[in-house]
Amino acid sequence: MPNLSVIGTTSWGMSLAVILARKGNNVTVWARSQQEVIELETSHFKSTGLHLDEVPPGLVLTADPQEAVRHSQAVILAVPSQTMRQNIKIIRDYLEKTTLVASAAKGFEIGTNLRMSQVIAEETATQLHPNICVISGPNIAREILAGLPAATLAAAEVDAVSRSFQRFLTTPNLCVFTHHDVIGVELGGALKNIIALGAGMADGLAYGDNAKAAFMTRGLTEISALGESLGANPLTFSGLAGLGDLITTCASPLSRNHYLGVELTKGRTVTEITGSMEGVAEGLYTTRVAWALARQRGLEMPITEKIYRVLYEGLSPRAAAAELMGAPVYHELTGRKWKLFSMFKRQRNS
Repeated sequence: MPNLSVIGTTSWGMSLAVILARKGNNVTVWARSQQEVIELETSHFKSTGLHLDEVPPGLVLTADPQEAVRHSQAVILAVPSQTMRQNIKIIRDYLEKTTLVASAAKGFEIGTNLRMSQVIAEETATQLHPNICVISGPNIAREILAGLPAATLAAAEVDAVSRSFQRFLTTPNLCVFTHHDVIGVELGGALKNIIALGAGMADGLAYGDNAKAAFMTRGLTEISALGESLGANPLTFSGLAGLGDLITTCASPLSRNHYLGVELTKGRTVTEITGSMEGVAEGLYTTRVAWALARQRGLEMPITEKIYRVLYEGLSPRAAAAELMGAPVYHELTGRKWKLFSMFKRQRNS
C-alpha cells in the first residue's frame, strides 16, 4: 500500500487521514507540535471536533515535517488558507520530484489574491507543478467520517494526477469524480462561503425558504460571473464544486460560515463570534478577496459587496437585505461587465 501524508490537523484534514488509513494505506499526519500530537492521540482526535471509537492502525502522527512527508507518494494539505504558504514552505524541501501534492483548502490568500494551488506552485519547484491537484466538493467532515454517502472532486491539469487521488480517496460511501477545471473547482469551493454567510443571515432573520433560495441562486450567478472572468468554465459551477458545495454550506448547521451569518443577526461582532468558534470561517477572508477582484475587474457583484459591508463596514444584515431587494433588476444573467448573458442568450435564426 502507498505511503500518504496529510498536513494539518483540521477536522477535514483528520477526516481525510482516517479515510485513507481505513483503506489500509500508511498515513502520516503532521501536527504543529509534539504536545498537539500527544493531545490528539490521547483524545482520539476529539480536539478537532471528531469522535472516533478507535484510530485506524495505519495512521500515525508526528511533529517532524521531514518524517511526515519522507517517501510519501502523495501529500494532502488541509490547512487554513492563510497558513498554506507557511506550511508548503516547511515541507517543500522534503518533497520528491514524483510526489503528488493536493490542496484540500477552500479560500484565497489575503494580499496576493491567489488560489491555494497557485500558492503551492509559487513555493515549489517547477517540476512539481504538474503534480498539483485540488480536492473540493460538498464535504461536511463529520458526515463523511461517519460513513454517510458523499461525493467530491479531484481536479488536476494532468489526468494521471487526478485519477491517483481518485483512487486514494474512493470508498463505498465516498464517490470521487475527476475534473480538469482546476480554476473553477477552486473558485467554487472558496466563493460559496460568501453566499453561506448571507444564507446564515437570511435564516437568522427568519426570511423564509423563498428568500434563501433566491439569494443562493443569485449568489451562484455572481460566482459564475467572477469565475468566468478569472478563466474558469461557468458550467463547472453547476456541478459538485459549485451548486453542490453551495447547497451543503448554506443549509448545514455544521457549516462555520452559515453559523457566523446567523450569529451576526443577533448583534454580535465578527470578533466575538470568531473568538468563540472552533476552526476558521473561510468566508471572512474570501469576501475580502472577491470584493477586491470584482472592483479590479469592474464586475457588478451586489451580494458580495453587501456581505463585505456587513463584515467590514458595520452594515447590519437587515439593512443589507433591504438594499438588495431595493436594487434595480434586469435580465437574470446580466451584470456590469458580465459575459454570462452573451454566452447563454437565445440565438435568433438568421
